[in-house]
Amino acid sequence: MTTNQKPITDFIEKYFLHFNAAALVDAAKGYEAQLNKGSKMLVSLAGAMSTAEIGKIFAEMIRKDKVQIISCTGANLEEDVMNLVAHSHYKRVPNYRDLTPQDEWDLLEKGLNRVTDTCIPEEEAFRRIQEHIVKIWKDAEANGERYLPHEYMYKLLLSGVLEQYYEIDIKDSWMYAAAEKNLPIICPGWEDSTMGNIFASYVMKGELKATTMKSGIEYMTFLADWYTENSKNGIGFFQIGGGIAGDFPICVVPMLYQDMERTDTPFWSYFCQISDSTTSYGSYSGAVPNEKITWGKLDMDTPKFIIESDATIVAPLIFAYLLEM
Repeated sequence: MTTNQKPITDFIEKYFLHFNAAALVDAAKGYEAQLNKGSKMLVSLAGAMSTAEIGKIFAEMIRKDKVQIISCTGANLEEDVMNLVAHSHYKRVPNYRDLTPQDEWDLLEKGLNRVTDTCIPEEEAFRRIQEHIVKIWKDAEANGERYLPHEYMYKLLLSGVLEQYYEIDIKDSWMYAAAEKNLPIICPGWEDSTMGNIFASYVMKGELKATTMKSGIEYMTFLADWYTENSKNGIGFFQIGGGIAGDFPICVVPMLYQDMERTDTPFWSYFCQISDSTTSYGSYSGAVPNEKITWGKLDMDTPKFIIESDATIVAPLIFAYLLEM
């Protein structure tokens, strides 16, 4: 094999010529064009991308300024940190399709919470973090301070208290890369994550106030201000999966335009979604990009791409392409 400086780019441009493969190349080139013209990019993470170890390449995307804002589920927010502190305790189950209900129960009794073919070790992952994050929550409340969920996680990572547990190279943690840059993160529906459940339990026990954690409405207003301040040259939207991680942030444009009556608000300047959701059935995740025109999210001439494939395969290829720019 000949040596060159852009092996991924050369490979996909030579062999990815049709159908979803061609859509991948087109989307990657569209993303590159956005950055080249000075536009910013939002990347949304749904599913279990952190447990899929997307951080190995996504952290470099953050360090190289290929993404300016992230929207993610609470699970992706915490699972990157869990992988950082408990990687050696994860258990892979390659035959997960063959598991019986009894097999699943046995995993539960061992403290292994399964995500497809990977089990997250409850004791090592959740509990190593819990002690330290609860202290940060309580200290903030004692000082009369309130923060967004990701801001608490940034405090946790930058404090250094987890260093004793690190089990992977810190450069492979996208959350740590984001914390170092203080990158804005939107984390809608954080309450349904494990850390969200733990926080709720402390509220129910009377040990914390719910108001110590800023809310989803405050995330939306935070995003609205950020979008207004940063959209002069356009902001693109790169969506991995569907659900709330994508639907919540994309709605900021019609909210500003229609509800705030700021009719000079620009539409998203690029849109790509990687999804294997069935197109139809009324699902948001399966909606084709053109449907978003009717909701005031995208313009008629916004570059639009949909790659109907597995994000754990597609996203790293696109990110690798972009890192070779």
